[in-house]
Amino acid sequence: MLSKFKRNKHQQHLAQLPKISQSADDVAFFYSPADFRETLLARIASATHRIYIIALYLEQDDGGKGILNALYEAKRQRPELDVCVLVDWHRAQRGRIGAAASNTNADWYCRMAQENAGVSVPVYGVPVNTREALGVLHFKGFIIDDCVLYSGASLNDVYLHQHDKYRYDRYQLIRNPQMADVMQNWVVQNLVQGRGVNRLDNPQRPKSPEIKNDIRQFRQELRDASFHFQGDADNEQLAVTPLVGLGKSSLLNKTIFHLMPCAEHKLTICTPYFNLPAVLVRNIIQLLREGKKVEIIVGDKTANDFFIPEDQPFKIIGALPYLYEINLRRFLSRLQYYVNTEQLVVRLWKDDDNSYHLKGMWVDDEWILLTGNNLNPRAWRLDLENAVLIHDPKHELAAQRDKELELIRRHTTVVNHYRDLQSIADYPVKVRKLIRRLRRIRIDKLISRIL
Repeated sequence: MLSKFKRNKHQQHLAQLPKISQSADDVAFFYSPADFRETLLARIASATHRIYIIALYLEQDDGGKGILNALYEAKRQRPELDVCVLVDWHRAQRGRIGAAASNTNADWYCRMAQENAGVSVPVYGVPVNTREALGVLHFKGFIIDDCVLYSGASLNDVYLHQHDKYRYDRYQLIRNPQMADVMQNWVVQNLVQGRGVNRLDNPQRPKSPEIKNDIRQFRQELRDASFHFQGDADNEQLAVTPLVGLGKSSLLNKTIFHLMPCAEHKLTICTPYFNLPAVLVRNIIQLLREGKKVEIIVGDKTANDFFIPEDQPFKIIGALPYLYEINLRRFLSRLQYYVNTEQLVVRLWKDDDNSYHLKGMWVDDEWILLTGNNLNPRAWRLDLENAVLIHDPKHELAAQRDKELELIRRHTTVVNHYRDLQSIADYPVKVRKLIRRLRRIRIDKLISRIL
């Protein structure tokens, strides 16, 4: 059993985090990607002094075009608006995985700037590492006036449910002037003005190899860059704490690590890619041994955004959903006893051919973690991540919290036994051959660390 000293250490970490007081009336949960799209567009249209859009990517498709056009229109209507877009430097300058890098998102940003001469909507490329595989901008949030619209979603057709398919995420709107200021000031000082950060809407931008040394120094600087603010809330009231982190020892990682053992009754986790860092698996096992309940909601392999149906040409990236399922099957086989006693509940999400991208944690009825962090080794070590931790000791957000979880569970099935999941022998021939080849040369472990 976890000693009282250790339990107090975990609780002490959360108690000592600076917290910003929050009104329950100023927190709104949205439950579908279409609602998220409509809310984001409405907020952009009604903004009066600032719009900061931070996402992994803003895609050149109908969904992304709707957002960028709305930003240009808002700036045209109110020239005094401070409008800024930040996306990952490398992701913006390539095509989708497996596609040619012609007519990239960065090329589109340049065309939009030329077509809207005299209306400035700067798009910054943030290079978190010298290569995309070694770290990306995974910081999330849309800061509009005094509000933060927080989601793990990027901006394209499926995340915004622009057409038939959608990618399911979480969506919260928090009106909190102090938190919005804290986040915007950090973004300006550490990203917009960051070493190696360049405009993507400028065709004369440098090539990545030319700024390689700047990127390396920039990454080191990001490791040491935390949010700095004075909390004005105690531990007995509704409050929010913005968190940011890069690297294994970041405050964000430490907070996630300490948050899990604080569960007195139940921990719920969402992740789209089941590949938990070992320290988090140990936390889960410890909670189960103490008699606590753990619920994990993960996407079915066919609801993974990398999944390729058998009737389409196979690419190596299409093996990823199977590798995640192998991880889950192995995890469940170790803990089948707790599955049998219903202490451990694992749910697979699937809704037709839509995809699943939810992340976050719920600890008892007291803590809610909003984050884009996938809770995997890549997020733990390589990507620039952030989160908003909500402390709700009086359960003022209970109705919205419960509705969100109810809707997430709606399209899930419970895994009653690890054998309910397919084994490698059941996989398509091309997948089976690839995974066995990867295992022979032991590269599957490397893949699990960077994807």
